[in-house]
Amino acid sequence: MSLAVVYSRARLGMEAPLVTVEVHLSSGLPSFSIVGLPEAAVKESRDRVRGALLNCNFEFPLRRITVNLAPADLPKEGGRFDLPIALGILAATRQIPGNELHRYEFAGELALSGELRPVQGILPMALHTTRAQRALLVPCDNMTEAALVRDACVYTGQNLLAVTAHLAGSRPLEPAPAQDCLAQRADTADLTDVRGQPLARRALEIAASGGHSLLLLGPPGTGKSLLASRLPGILPSMSEAEALESAVIRSVAGLPVEPARWRQRPFRAPHHTASAVALVGGGTSPRPGEISLAHHGVLFLDELPEFDRRVLEVLREPLESGHIMISRAAHQAQFPARFQLVAAMNPCHCGWLGDPSGRCHCTSEQIQKYRNRISGPLLDRIDMHVEVPRLSFEEMNGPRGECSAAVSERVMATREIQLQRNHTLNSQLTHQLIDDTCALNQSDKLLLQRAMEKLQLSARAYHRILKLARTIADMEASQQITARHLSESINYRCLDRQI
Repeated sequence: MSLAVVYSRARLGMEAPLVTVEVHLSSGLPSFSIVGLPEAAVKESRDRVRGALLNCNFEFPLRRITVNLAPADLPKEGGRFDLPIALGILAATRQIPGNELHRYEFAGELALSGELRPVQGILPMALHTTRAQRALLVPCDNMTEAALVRDACVYTGQNLLAVTAHLAGSRPLEPAPAQDCLAQRADTADLTDVRGQPLARRALEIAASGGHSLLLLGPPGTGKSLLASRLPGILPSMSEAEALESAVIRSVAGLPVEPARWRQRPFRAPHHTASAVALVGGGTSPRPGEISLAHHGVLFLDELPEFDRRVLEVLREPLESGHIMISRAAHQAQFPARFQLVAAMNPCHCGWLGDPSGRCHCTSEQIQKYRNRISGPLLDRIDMHVEVPRLSFEEMNGPRGECSAAVSERVMATREIQLQRNHTLNSQLTHQLIDDTCALNQSDKLLLQRAMEKLQLSARAYHRILKLARTIADMEASQQITARHLSESINYRCLDRQI
């Protein structure tokens, strides 16, 4: 009897748990069975492996072949186990030496010709393989993604013959070069394209400085979508840890990871017909949704009232916690979702409420029905509600505003103040940190008390006003929150004022 052990990894949310591929050959009628909770695609590996071995002129054993994918209670999916199963059979039949297999982890789908095809979710596998101090051998098309991990030892092969020649020592493969993750692609979406709208531009800079959520309210064609699309351009680049976490999410979702855009913050803008699963993630084997793909970046929801109300309600918990837990009968998967929400909506169904032209004929009942599509608890979690009025002819033909680069410098300086003081942005301050850093004098407390009583604000809105005022003060490098900072913060609750 012969036994070979090969290491690979499964995909489970953001994790890549180790899978030990055990190949056992015994006497008896020829058969090929795979055990260890494999799904249909894994079971079909039997035919792909047999065809690849024969077409590469290897001997396929006419014996009883049992492949065990341990641990047995971990679901296995996809074609990533084709390569380790094939290598296990070759090692068990002594067609390749098996003494070096423990130094590697393998993943790759086999074509019938023996060519290696790429698989999804290689980046989290590369991270865990590096921590386990093993080398990773993957298809050539996965090289760029796997080599993003610092200190990773990655080998790539074009086909099964190249991999076996490397393991036999006859034609060693060269380690993949580390990717240059500092390259940046120029961002053409510049804030200078926005004409007029000084209040909205100011609100956008405040939101970027403190990581606050933002709702833009105004008639059609006033630049709400244009403003939202310029927010990533004034945000600072991601750190290496943030970029790696964002790249892992894209890898798990099966999206390409581009080194040229390594540190650029993601901008996700799902259509209003998106389902709850598309937004938060899900599926039989949980995959990340739009809120996780926007992690460390911007999630833009245009035409907010047009989203299904049940879809919008799933945003409430991630906005507070910064992650989403997807539970299934067999297992759970947690995905990070620390995104900056930017939403846009019209003031009424026709979109022209409050316009000087007087073209709006919506009744108060129609206006209330339209706005009630968004629940109060969700609006309460949005830090800033900002009106974006219609531009005049002079404003549309006026001078351009500041460019994104100039605004970004101020945003980075403000964020540096927050990180040095609390090691976090103001939007993520805990109640204890709010008490420590957002202290008010007696007259400012009375101002906030009157605002809460008049606007009937909740405790959550109270804390968000304080955090927003702290950001406005930090933009002026002020140690103390003043009445001016507090008043401006309160004024960014326009929907509360209109209720």
